[in-house]
Amino acid sequence: MPYLSILIAAGFAAFFYRAAEIENESGLLWGGLSLVISVALMFFLRWDWLGILLGQVALFVGITLFRMTRKS
Repeated sequence: MPYLSILIAAGFAAFFYRAAEIENESGLLWGGLSLVISVALMFFLRWDWLGILLGQVALFVGITLFRMTRKS
C-alpha cells in the first residue's frame, strides 16, 4: 500500500478544502477534485507521490486560471 502517497493526497485535500473556505468557494468541490485527481493518479495510472504532486500543481494552476477568467 502506498502510505506516503495516501498521506500526501490527504494533505492536499485538506489544503484545497481550507483554501476554498478562505476564498468563499465550495470546500467540498475543491477538496473533492483534489481527491479524485489523487485517486486517479494512484490507482488508475499507477503514479507514485511525484505524480500526485504534479497533479495537485496542475489542479492549482487550473483553479487559478479559471478564477482569473471568471473575474474578468
